[in-house]
Amino acid sequence: MQACTQLYRSLATRSHHLPFKLHGATALSVRTYADKAEIDADVTVVGSGPGGYVAAIKAAQLGFKTVCVEKNATLGGTCLNVGCIPSKALLNNSHLYKMAHGKDFESRGIEISGISLNLEKMMAQKSGAVKALTGGIAHLFKQNKVTHVNGFGKITGKNQVTATAADGTQQVINTKNILIATGSEVTPFPGIQIDEESIVSSTGALSLSKVPEELIVIGAGVIGVELGSVWQRLGSTVTAVEFLGHVGGMGIDMEISKNFQRILQKQGLKFKLSTKVLGATKRPDGKIDVAVEAAAGGKNETLTCDVLLVCIGRRPYTQNLGLESVGIELDNRGRIPVNNRFQTKVHGIYAIGDVVAGPMLAHKAEDEGIICIEGMAGGAVHIDYNCVPSVIYTHPEVAWVGKTEEQLKQEGVPYKVGKFPFAANSRAKTNADTDGLVKILSHKETDRMLGAHILGTGAGEMINEAALAMEYGASCEDVARVCHAHPTVSEAFREANLAASFGKAINF
Repeated sequence: MQACTQLYRSLATRSHHLPFKLHGATALSVRTYADKAEIDADVTVVGSGPGGYVAAIKAAQLGFKTVCVEKNATLGGTCLNVGCIPSKALLNNSHLYKMAHGKDFESRGIEISGISLNLEKMMAQKSGAVKALTGGIAHLFKQNKVTHVNGFGKITGKNQVTATAADGTQQVINTKNILIATGSEVTPFPGIQIDEESIVSSTGALSLSKVPEELIVIGAGVIGVELGSVWQRLGSTVTAVEFLGHVGGMGIDMEISKNFQRILQKQGLKFKLSTKVLGATKRPDGKIDVAVEAAAGGKNETLTCDVLLVCIGRRPYTQNLGLESVGIELDNRGRIPVNNRFQTKVHGIYAIGDVVAGPMLAHKAEDEGIICIEGMAGGAVHIDYNCVPSVIYTHPEVAWVGKTEEQLKQEGVPYKVGKFPFAANSRAKTNADTDGLVKILSHKETDRMLGAHILGTGAGEMINEAALAMEYGASCEDVARVCHAHPTVSEAFREANLAASFGKAINF
């Protein structure tokens, strides 16, 4: 009762500046004595994922008084905490385990007995990497004088963000500019309830307490093949069910996809393509029955597993952000419409990353964050989405940038193809790691590089040379005439450009 009296006294003394309209009724913005004093900022970034934290640092470096609001206890968003970073730790370590446990080491003359998996220790190494990197962002914030506010950020005015902490206390930030960088969340599968134990999203799949005997993955896109590879290497029988007729998700070149699928199947992954999941049922014995049928329709089939991984994609995290209160409407896919300077329809409110159109990639969000802030400071705003690379971090890796052969055909663009297999590359041969190829697409008349597609070890590193070449409008001859160190796997990239430009590689 005493608490209620205190609350009413607080409202009575401050109500002259608190009322606002909510759904047509008069409401009161309740502030308690535990709330913190309001702070002022030039830029307030909502979300500390790759796009948000990079934007906040850039804003501070350009002289803006900057605040970054994050709802989670640690900085870094999905990518650093339950996405890109922990998955790469598990991908790397599971690959090393597979090499040691399988016949790879033995074929190299390295004979080891008594190999065993300590999953708890492997998970600890992953967690250590995550902790170091998220802590690194906190250090960078301190170093660049970015104010970090912990709490769920909500737009409460055209120039105001309110962060509500887990204990209910609030921090009001009055700000000249707001940058929404709240990222994305796992897309739920209708009718399948995720418990992060036996029916898991990508988050749960990164922290399983034991290796499942049978794992079914719904979706054979980037996340599906990456996490499927991790658990297959560690001992699971993995089956990926995919609605599309190919693996690797949207944007992958079909020739590369077919070669990629063949290699993964050789490693032990199983695929059911052009197949639709109808539902999943938990049995009394703890196992899960997954009902599937051909995407075109047909006879039902039931698959059984110990763990079901649902990874059918991600959706923008745009709910409960207060967007409607300032008149911002979402598009039909839940994204925030912005112009080419990342401005929403409301002056001073911007959005980047997974909440706007374009590929849901950490590095795309980072670039948008930097150039959006530079635009606020009066600089030029430019990004060529055709030069944003994509990578699948399996073994071998898959990476691409620019157009696929299918896209060029569809657009009626005259093109040439240059290919070079890693089996003909000296470094790949000495490494006994020759799966895959480099495929280059160039304009038939101008020789300008239009697309690069790499399937092979180190593809994720090599693709950046292609992105640089395309950003500068290079021809395939330009790349072919750049001296590449020997022996390196990147010589295969040069050779494929030779093939595209001159019609023939040297070493194949």
